[in-house]
Amino acid sequence: MMQLDEAVAAIRRGEIVGVPTDTVYGLAVDPLQSGAVQALFDLKGRPRNKPIGLLSDSLEHFRALVDVTPVVEDLVAGHWPGPLTLVARSLVPLPDWVGDHERHTVAIRVPDHPLAGKLFSLTGPLAVTSANPSEHKPAISAGEAKALFGAAVAVYLPGRCPGGTSSTVVDVTVDPPKVLREGPVTWDLQSGKWKGVPVRPSDP
Repeated sequence: MMQLDEAVAAIRRGEIVGVPTDTVYGLAVDPLQSGAVQALFDLKGRPRNKPIGLLSDSLEHFRALVDVTPVVEDLVAGHWPGPLTLVARSLVPLPDWVGDHERHTVAIRVPDHPLAGKLFSLTGPLAVTSANPSEHKPAISAGEAKALFGAAVAVYLPGRCPGGTSSTVVDVTVDPPKVLREGPVTWDLQSGKWKGVPVRPSDP
């Protein structure tokens, strides 16, 4: 897919790329290029005190970056790929505004979207945030994102996001884990288990 190749090249040049996910449409950059991260914050008008997290195509890509505890393993087994973001302890220094440097944490997620997965398999983890000006409703398609940001985004990968709702965010650095943002995955008091969107089989 030509657009996928163009997106990978743009990421490597430090540019912003639009990517569909299973929740909302996202804007992605290389998290190790500080200039790219700053450009993303400037584009959204996002406050510097609201760090962004990382998306990738598998837990394996995160093992060198965060502390993969048994709690992380358990949640991942039931809800990745899917709309669950975990705030985990960071193991490596990250550029400003990627993760929380004071708490030494970073949010991670594996979205359930085949095109996003293909992009991350070629680039590794990317810093991704929703495609919207800060404090506005997120775009859920490439067309909506392009209407918002135009040529400021180098490549818009095609697609509409089936979820339409931002992921659940859970801090797994505390015991018990703490929900920081409500979303599709919830804690069921009766069963004592997390429940949410069922995990679909990976594409062949």
